[in-house]
Amino acid sequence: MANTTFTLTPSKPTLSPLTKSNSLAPSNLNFKLISFSSSTHMAMSSRKDPTLLKSFPDDTAITITTTTPTPSYRNLKSRLRSNETLYGLFLLTFSPTLAEIAALSGYDFVVIDMEHGHGSISDALPCIHALAAANTAAILRVPETTAAWAKKALDLGPQGIMFPMIESGKSASKAVSYCRFPPSGVRGSAHPIVRASSYGIDEGYLNNYLDELLVMVQVESEEGVKNVEKIAAVDGVDCVQMGPLDLSASMGYLWDPGNKKVRETLMEAERKVLKRKSEKDDVFLSGFALPFDGPKDLRSRGYHMVSGATDVGLFRSAAVEDVRRFKESLVEDGEDSDREELGKDDEKYWSE
Repeated sequence: MANTTFTLTPSKPTLSPLTKSNSLAPSNLNFKLISFSSSTHMAMSSRKDPTLLKSFPDDTAITITTTTPTPSYRNLKSRLRSNETLYGLFLLTFSPTLAEIAALSGYDFVVIDMEHGHGSISDALPCIHALAAANTAAILRVPETTAAWAKKALDLGPQGIMFPMIESGKSASKAVSYCRFPPSGVRGSAHPIVRASSYGIDEGYLNNYLDELLVMVQVESEEGVKNVEKIAAVDGVDCVQMGPLDLSASMGYLWDPGNKKVRETLMEAERKVLKRKSEKDDVFLSGFALPFDGPKDLRSRGYHMVSGATDVGLFRSAAVEDVRRFKESLVEDGEDSDREELGKDDEKYWSE
């Protein structure tokens, strides 16, 4: 709980020569503000503590204390540490409306994909706003693993950041350093004015940001799989995101991601990450479901973060199915019409 205290000292009433009635002159208001702390992208609890208000006579001072509730919303990192399995969606359209629908539908998180989606930082912000309004965590996937992209993404205040194509422990360490302020990292510092710190209102941001940020690294190549143990062991890596499509391409099976060799390689990488988790419990396994490897399959193999679809894929499937049903109905209507016409002809024939 955080308190904000106001001390109000009213002035004496004065007599107005124009109206000859009593009126209050402007009061002298002395505000004593005690700083409070809030989380950037977490929704505040709906519970409101009542403000204490008392009437007061002249020449007296009264203290009014309002209480700001601590957010009850739990972030992704704490939920994973509580052994929850989280289900999410990838957003490639950068539509705030679709982001909001995804949030209201009950997804635990939404990955705003700047790697394969068309949008950039300015397009991502309205989507983050929409997700925050519906109490759903946003993860930003950056186009490449650089300090510049990480800085711009993190300043928006997402709950998570995802780095693509991590292939060694060294590259994983660099990714983590992009998320940390000096001296432990190289993240550019503008915390007093960016959304991540509530534009400087959250004075506890520098003490808490690492506890609230989920750092995800993607392993999606043969080289990455080869070094996955070193990647998972890097301090600050919270989640290893497997990339089955890029992995299949790197192995020469672009058109066959379900190939037996690809799946065996993927599962070997999974086992190494889970071995690290069983020993240290500081890293989690994340992945994207495919038609031949569904969300239930991933969950059964130890994944704690599962993405089941993309907004584009869901809309495409719904649109294709909608058109198919309509065209089939036209054929059925046509057959019914032919049968009706045939019946009319037969009736005419027999009546003659």
